[in-house]
Amino acid sequence: MNDLLLSKLPLATRFAFFTGKGGVGKTSVASAIAVALADSGKKVLLVSTDPASNLDEVFGVSVGPTPSAIPEVPGLMAMNLDPEQAARSLRERVIGPYRGILPQASLASMEEQLSGACTVEIAAFDEFSKLVAEPASFGDFDHLLFDTAPTGHTLRLLTLPSAWDGYLETHTGGVSCLGPLAGLQKQKALYEQTAATLADPAATTLVLVTRPEPAANREADKTRADLFHLEIRNLHLVVNGTFEASGGDPLATAIAAGARGALDRMPAELAALPRTTFPLQAHNLVGPVALRTFGLGPGPDLSIVETRSSALASYQPLEGLVDDLVRSGMGVVMTMGKGGVGKTTLAAAVALELARRGQRVHLSTTDPAAHVTWTLGEEVPGLHVSRIDPEAETRAYADRVLAEQGPHLDAKGRALLEEDLRSPCTEEVAVFLAFARLVAQGDDGFVVLDTAPTGHTLLLLDASQSYHREVARTGHAPDEVDRLLVRLRDPAFTRVLIVTLPEPTPVHEAERLQADLERAGIEPHAWIVNRSLAASGTTDALLAARGLAERPWIQRVAQKAPRHVLLPWLEVEPAGIQALGLLAGASRSSALVSPNR
Repeated sequence: MNDLLLSKLPLATRFAFFTGKGGVGKTSVASAIAVALADSGKKVLLVSTDPASNLDEVFGVSVGPTPSAIPEVPGLMAMNLDPEQAARSLRERVIGPYRGILPQASLASMEEQLSGACTVEIAAFDEFSKLVAEPASFGDFDHLLFDTAPTGHTLRLLTLPSAWDGYLETHTGGVSCLGPLAGLQKQKALYEQTAATLADPAATTLVLVTRPEPAANREADKTRADLFHLEIRNLHLVVNGTFEASGGDPLATAIAAGARGALDRMPAELAALPRTTFPLQAHNLVGPVALRTFGLGPGPDLSIVETRSSALASYQPLEGLVDDLVRSGMGVVMTMGKGGVGKTTLAAAVALELARRGQRVHLSTTDPAAHVTWTLGEEVPGLHVSRIDPEAETRAYADRVLAEQGPHLDAKGRALLEEDLRSPCTEEVAVFLAFARLVAQGDDGFVVLDTAPTGHTLLLLDASQSYHREVARTGHAPDEVDRLLVRLRDPAFTRVLIVTLPEPTPVHEAERLQADLERAGIEPHAWIVNRSLAASGTTDALLAARGLAERPWIQRVAQKAPRHVLLPWLEVEPAGIQALGLLAGASRSSALVSPNR
């Protein structure tokens, strides 16, 4: 039993939610705490609401939508809530009773109304709320731990406008962007109870998981601020993966210094939270035996570890990918992947190298958490940098719709339109329109897009036709929207670079992303495995052990991807023109690519 873990992170509440930027170790921390609680004699249910959940791999059993017992851990059960499956079930619950009664055209219209991003969110939150508000229906558990979806997945639903209360009471037969309002009315009390439970410090602990990295801390602080705005103050901060160098290895020294600097510069309000730190582990936390060692130290005896990781294959520079792009002369390049894998850095590096070769380049992001300007550090001739600001785009979109439709409505109709424009879907549509405009610019040069985290981006891509209909409802759909899917599906115009890390969760997420892209008719151009210790040549025992653990995942990518790139973990943070040049190909020894065909 891991008494030390429970003493470092005591959980006195029945509910605990683990959240944070992708890749910080939410699943590992939540799983280790769940095992420790079960070992102490508690009955525990561990729930993942992340569509990219890897609880199956962590525990070596198939985890589905109902509680499953975990072998070797008496008292622990686990389950996955799949938001997309929940959305399919919701659609069928709404549409099913009308099959054979309504015309097919009416059924198709209902299905369209339930095909957007908001339906996925409301369906996921519906399942999530049942567990929080009615835990006894799933079993008699002392603790329910939630390995939640990426930051903000459920927060937006908690902030649905309060004015909807009256709207729901008087318009239960209508339809909103979230689907039929009658269904929302039935769930109103359930959602209110869930929100109250989240805010009750006697019932719930919110665990913000971060790493000693600036981006992860910024995301954690944003989540803290969002929760505080919702009057949720029962927070505990976990800093996962702290590291101190034990020898003179330059990379280890640089990583340790960077970690200390990130902690020293942590936002003040985040730093003021109760905090627990856990050291970097030498091995992947897979299986109950490994999870029981979490928080006790770096892991196994490192004296037996090969201390220098050699190259894994024969590689060419990343510059080769840029060579392909230059030959095409124009188009769109998109970096995609799980949050925290380095999409922003790689997008900036590719854009910089294209500009250095005399190409006209527009670098932009649809990720509100990205900082492409900070990543570059200075202006570059031929390189234009921008960011899609969701708040600004939403305001402009709402103003445009009100200006076009408002004059034709009475006071009540205008009030309802204004309320509808405050719904979560409005931001999605506004960002979608801006995204389509950026893609269209690829006709006249290069557009490099650092896209938002996987789920958000896929909803934009996968729901193109749904958004087209929503845009048309509020005005004429512009040509950029009409041609968007054609452009995205053209491999000579759009090149998707899937970015991942040599670790289980990011690779699984990347595989899921590739499958979803292929179903949408989009073929990824290449995979980039970023920040590899195995390719770094480190002599630090702990980091070398981590490098050995990376090798199966690097090889897995090599077997799957048509083109695959391996980038070593650099001693310098990849921010600024000089450091980005190392990634982009200015230093031939620092960027490695292996063709697989």
